[in-house]
Amino acid sequence: MYQFVDRPLTSLDEGCQFLVWSMRGWVTGLGQGRCPAQLLGPAFARRGIIGALQPFHRTMLMLNRDALETLRFCPVACPRVSEHEAILLETLTSLRERGPAQTRATLDLLVAEETVGDMLESLSRLGAAMAIAGIFPCAPAAAPGHEG
Repeated sequence: MYQFVDRPLTSLDEGCQFLVWSMRGWVTGLGQGRCPAQLLGPAFARRGIIGALQPFHRTMLMLNRDALETLRFCPVACPRVSEHEAILLETLTSLRERGPAQTRATLDLLVAEETVGDMLESLSRLGAAMAIAGIFPCAPAAAPGHEG
């Protein structure tokens, strides 16, 4: 998580930037009483990752319903990554880098126990769709003061 938190969005790769924008857009849409998936669909389609929309939406729904604490997301235009945005980026990248067992341990701290398996499945599907499109999020190289 520490390699992402408080970083400028512009220092992150395309996949990370897109996910942060999507998280913020999802939360904003929901707050406005609009369907977040419907709002985000065109952007997912333009990026060639429409197959990632359903698992992303499902992930966000589970976080909204079953997170063990209230998650905070920045406004869409914020130039830096918040703590909870960083946790979600780390969770997705750790699934590929460290595997499902360690990611499951992280999810145990993030969502209700009965949601962990479904969340792991949705994150797997999200990551696979992003990898196929060539924009799987990658952790940035450690910068001075951001050693992970």
